[in-house]
Amino acid sequence: MATEILMPALSPTMEEGTLAKWLVKEGDEVKAGDILAEIETDKATMEFEAVDEGKIGKILIAEGSAGVKVNTPIALLLEEGESADAVAAPAAKAEAKPEAPKAEAATAAAPAPAAPKGADGNRVFASPLARRIAAEKGIDLAGVAGSGPHGRIVKADVEGAKPGAAKPAAAASAPAAAAPAKAAAPAAGPSAETILKMYADRETTEVALDGMRRTIAARLTEAKQTIPHFYLRKSAKLDELMKFRAMLNKQLESRGVKLSVNDFIIKACALALQEVPDANAVWAGDRILKLKPSDVAVAVAIEGGLFTPVLKDAQQKTLSALSAEMKDLANRAKTKKLAPHEYQGGSFAISNLGMFGIENFDAVINPPHGAILAVGAGIQTPVVENGEVVIRNVMSMTLSVDHRVIDGALGAQLLDAIVKHLENPMGMLA
Repeated sequence: MATEILMPALSPTMEEGTLAKWLVKEGDEVKAGDILAEIETDKATMEFEAVDEGKIGKILIAEGSAGVKVNTPIALLLEEGESADAVAAPAAKAEAKPEAPKAEAATAAAPAPAAPKGADGNRVFASPLARRIAAEKGIDLAGVAGSGPHGRIVKADVEGAKPGAAKPAAAASAPAAAAPAKAAAPAAGPSAETILKMYADRETTEVALDGMRRTIAARLTEAKQTIPHFYLRKSAKLDELMKFRAMLNKQLESRGVKLSVNDFIIKACALALQEVPDANAVWAGDRILKLKPSDVAVAVAIEGGLFTPVLKDAQQKTLSALSAEMKDLANRAKTKKLAPHEYQGGSFAISNLGMFGIENFDAVINPPHGAILAVGAGIQTPVVENGEVVIRNVMSMTLSVDHRVIDGALGAQLLDAIVKHLENPMGMLA
């Protein structure tokens, strides 16, 4: 029986993608691990692997197709002896599928949302063919070890497994059927039709939303509606940092290293998170997760949107190492070549608009982070020191804080620690 290959969810936030390029054609034999296609998500272009062997019987979605919903059938995989002529692929197959998996679920790089779970509560990764065989033989997939890519259970794993207590399909779906319907989402403002009518007599140009812009709009709307933001503001005097940076850059010139002010800010935040560990945390729905390492995300503007690549274990890295890693991540972000693990995670983020001359602003927290630091430009400012007015290079910063994770006093401690490191930069090398 033919198996549907579904549009995979290549990241936790992916809802749809673009089938950029097919790397196989109808009639090709494939095996687990073969690359089938290149798929553009809202953030990157990624390769999509097969998890079962078989023959590509029919391609349902042409390459270049945009807005393909996750779990939409994109091709059919034939088992040995099957013919493509006997396979019917109605037009309705190109429509988005409900999230509940069927027995002939897709060959996909990520499992369907309702995949079975093991005793530890973790999702069981299994290919559609393996699930069908398991259902026929009464095998509980939770007790089967997978030998496929990334530990996925494949056909060979279940063929030799002993029958166990497989949960009947009706019983598995019962909780979902009994679940009450969710309340309708709040209105997001006037409809597109209403807005178009409002400006019908004006000259306009419509700009279609790509996947990245749609995701940014959805995530930031969600963040502002669900996260109780509050804001803390403090300025740092950068005179010592600028002198220290100039000295280090002169010494590092022969190595081709040039440190930016942003490199020092990353390091200061990483060290501050270690000194105020209760603030190194994220909101996890019904609990708070405290991180031990300082994984600091940094906003990078690209055409049509932004990325927040994460510098992991930033507290352990030298300024030159952070500088090199940040340059690499930023360059690959601009060409959408980052892998999901490079822009997901972290507990804290930095958004620096100082290079654009912005003096101060309030940033929106990127969930599940506990806070984000908005950094403005260094400005020559009169400052009173020891009863005298002197001119200092002063940089304004605003810490946006999730009040569910960090209270006011704790946030103040964190911001104070960041400022102290920036005003005493030599200590960051200790």
